[in-house]
Amino acid sequence: MNKKDKQRSNSDPVTPLLQDPERVPTSENLEDEFGPLYPLYLELVNTLEGKGFGLGTEWRYYKDGKAWLCKITRKKKTVVWMSAWKDFLRLGFYFTEKTGSGIADLEIDPALKQCYATADSIGRLKPLSVDLKESRQLPDIYTLMKYKISRL
Repeated sequence: MNKKDKQRSNSDPVTPLLQDPERVPTSENLEDEFGPLYPLYLELVNTLEGKGFGLGTEWRYYKDGKAWLCKITRKKKTVVWMSAWKDFLRLGFYFTEKTGSGIADLEIDPALKQCYATADSIGRLKPLSVDLKESRQLPDIYTLMKYKISRL
């Protein structure tokens, strides 16, 4: 086991990956960092950047969180934030009271609806976080993406 594997296996699952500000995320080092999550990441990003959604993805290092985050946008509007963790990719959607009013009516996992309903607001925004671990979660994420885009 090399040094990076030891660090990954000993890392706390609530600690984000991609914390080195000098290591800009590329397909090569993302595959190394994400390990078995990389195919899921590729499937998500290829769908979002493709004709179905036409979204842009941009990795940026944020000093306040001491990690790289991927901002997924349509034109200049942020649709969702993605962060990388040991065992999952976290997608963070943010809605205003008005734009989030239809979430309860979406065809998504009832647990996601409940998370949103009970989430505390952050200023004027209310978050909905999805910890992506398996490809079976992608339809719910795509439904949330379409909903969010329709509210931009």
